[in-house]
Amino acid sequence: MKNFGLKTGLVFILAITLVSFTAITSKKVNVNDSKIIWKGYKVTGEHEGTIMLKEGQLEFDGTTLVGGNFVMDMTTINTTDIQGEWKDKLDGHLKSDDFFGVNTYKTATLKFTKVQPNKEGYNITGDLTIKGITKSINFTMKTSSNNATAALKIDRTAYGIKYKSASFIENLKDKAIYDEFDLNVNLFF
Repeated sequence: MKNFGLKTGLVFILAITLVSFTAITSKKVNVNDSKIIWKGYKVTGEHEGTIMLKEGQLEFDGTTLVGGNFVMDMTTINTTDIQGEWKDKLDGHLKSDDFFGVNTYKTATLKFTKVQPNKEGYNITGDLTIKGITKSINFTMKTSSNNATAALKIDRTAYGIKYKSASFIENLKDKAIYDEFDLNVNLFF
């Protein structure tokens, strides 16, 4: 009986020691090499562009993704599918209070709240904050040794962005802008 107690005690101490040496590694995202491409849709077409990351990190337990958080610089919203005067007008409008209100809300954030491995990579649940409004979002992320990719679909109206939304304004016809937009993310760390 004495040996059983001693063995159990040693196993417990060994388990505590191993757990204390398991460390979460934080990998800083290279904001210069990483890309966030947005794509917005309207009845008569679509536009796309980029948003720069201000900072970000992914957290790993060994090689397993366990967390992450990001800050996007909303002042860098840039349209890439048109040029000249129309580009300048669209960039300005996207930065205005009709859309992202970047004079007041210079950043948007994403913090992972749950990470679960799946066949394609990971199911991520996170808190996305845009214009001071935080909502939960779900998406899939794939990782490799120094790269992570994800495709997010975001309902802009959940963040108070209702400009030309057919969900809130009647009879827009071909002037309507769809509520959902895409973010395609390619991170390097």
